[in-house]
Amino acid sequence: EPGIDRQPVRDAGPRYAMLPPARPGDTGASRAFSPPASEPEDIPRAAPSPAPPAARDFPRSDVMPADEAALRSELKRLGVRYVDLPPIHERGVCGIDYPIKVTGLSGGIELKPAAVLNARMAVTFAKYVRKDFAPAVRSRYFSGIETIYTGSTYSCRNMIGESTNHLSEHAKGNAIDVMKISLNSGRVIDVTSPGFFAFRQKGFLNRVRAEACDYFTTVLGPGYNRAHAIHFHFDLKQRRNGDV
Repeated sequence: EPGIDRQPVRDAGPRYAMLPPARPGDTGASRAFSPPASEPEDIPRAAPSPAPPAARDFPRSDVMPADEAALRSELKRLGVRYVDLPPIHERGVCGIDYPIKVTGLSGGIELKPAAVLNARMAVTFAKYVRKDFAPAVRSRYFSGIETIYTGSTYSCRNMIGESTNHLSEHAKGNAIDVMKISLNSGRVIDVTSPGFFAFRQKGFLNRVRAEACDYFTTVLGPGYNRAHAIHFHFDLKQRRNGDV
């Protein structure tokens, strides 16, 4: 139902090894946008069980696959402003073979900071903003969107707010967090639980969350847990048998 967070189904799929701790002074941002060329020898290895999945071998050729090229054609058709990045392969479990950095969407919308994603996630987010998110803003606030302020996009880490050792979808460039938006009118809308009398904001946030479920397999936000109290989380986690 509209307004109810979409909670991920905990299935019996493959588990991931806990990421080894970062070196002192290392930040999530530095790992997200400037991954090391290889794993430093002074970082302790993950426990031998469970082992990282074999799917993270990161095959890459000099020629971009046809599906990746098609996704980039779709991004251009949608008016997305982006640049291609070198492959990101980090700590043996994180990474994107053909990453892109998205700086803006159609309608002159800026993304700050720029979002590092895989191309499929970028296309899905662009379609969602163009077809549902931006129209929801116009109908509620009679203004266009100037800037979407993002939180985490690519980040080599496990899931936040979970007791398991599952790798986050952010570690694959397969997720984006939206913190707030600024409108052309100058108004700023935070993604937080609104006050009791903030009927317009409540209606807007409920609509955003409900319509996002038509595009993403996971939609989280205020009310799900403390880790998502101030932002929306959208991802394209693959689920068994099409479960959401």
